[in-house]
Amino acid sequence: MKRAALAAAGAFAAPSIITSKALGSATIPAASDLVTLGHIGVGGQGRGLLNGFLEAKGCQSVAVCDPFKNRRETSAELINQKYADLSEKGEYQGCAAYEDFRELLARPDIDAVVVATPDHWHVPIALAAARAGKDMYVEKPLGISINQNKALRSAIHRTGNIFQYGTQQRCFNTHCAFACELVLNGYLGKIKEIHVDAPAGTSGGSTVPAQLPDGFNYDLWLGPAPERPYTVDRCTNLGTYHVYDNALGFIAGWGAHPLDIMHWGYPQIPVQYQGTGTIPLEGLFNTVTNWTIRGRFPDGALFTFKDGPDKTTFVGEEGWIAASRETVEANPKNLLTAVIKPGEIHLLQNTNHYQNFIDCVKSRRPPASPIESAVQSDFVSHLSDIAIRTGRTIHWDPNREEIIGDEMASRMLSRPMRSPWRL
Repeated sequence: MKRAALAAAGAFAAPSIITSKALGSATIPAASDLVTLGHIGVGGQGRGLLNGFLEAKGCQSVAVCDPFKNRRETSAELINQKYADLSEKGEYQGCAAYEDFRELLARPDIDAVVVATPDHWHVPIALAAARAGKDMYVEKPLGISINQNKALRSAIHRTGNIFQYGTQQRCFNTHCAFACELVLNGYLGKIKEIHVDAPAGTSGGSTVPAQLPDGFNYDLWLGPAPERPYTVDRCTNLGTYHVYDNALGFIAGWGAHPLDIMHWGYPQIPVQYQGTGTIPLEGLFNTVTNWTIRGRFPDGALFTFKDGPDKTTFVGEEGWIAASRETVEANPKNLLTAVIKPGEIHLLQNTNHYQNFIDCVKSRRPPASPIESAVQSDFVSHLSDIAIRTGRTIHWDPNREEIIGDEMASRMLSRPMRSPWRL
């Protein structure tokens, strides 16, 4: 990777950065004040993030990367058109398109990257970004193993890079912040139970080998994942979410959202996990589809995690509050009209998750969704999945971050990576 980065660094001429003069507008920041962004992965979610960052203030997207040629080219065209519309001359061709993320990371003029690849690439690319000195916005879920998560956390602590976890509900859904503030400030009394629900996964998917699409680097798409035949469903959104080679399924891919809210309002994770789940035996998709996990927190509070509509419910001695992406409910009802006092804990930093990241890159303060919480909430998905796949009760030591007394389960804390890729 180092050799590739050095070669790439000498192989391109960096496109110009939009300046106030170039745009003919005093409202556009000077180039020195802009956070320059590279987008790694511009498929479904990556394209959505790209649109979000194009509307953020104080940043400029200068590069895109994707092993699908049509995705990277159409995304680069979108960026160029966006800035052409702002340009005094009505034209702009400053966005570069790359097949290989290492070439993008080799560019010294890129400050930060937005990583929205399939799940199995999140941590390896984030680690490469940290080594390249880039701040990063990384989509959820985090890694495909607990040891991957720990490796990335260590790298972020070592380098001091700004890391924003792409769970988004910490900013865009302000009622989630309010619910967590009520919990942290004791409005519910002592917490007795926490219930987390996330949408179920799916089964199916073709296992029949198929012809590769034109302009698609399948070997790079696989990267550290095991080598498997290409099929028409493997590299789709469903395939990237529900093939165990590449992901844990919705127990992590969607579970990341309500589990993140749980950890925001109750910054610890369960130490015991027991439950069941359904793992499809036919078809391409083989991650857990339905599940029910029960456990407990270090302080004795009970924990349940199951498939269902996205929701995090905190149950205390004096009431309960349930926050989802759309709504917040509570009992007693007057909890919903409570006002968090000036001297109490306030969580909300910004109502725009993308802008929060850009602002923190500039200020160097921790963003709304930092690496510590990303790692801990993602641990819950992994430990739940391990409990289902082993059929045993998993006991977690939160201090040593190890599974206690189960050698087989402990081996599942890491996953092999296809050569030559490594952490």
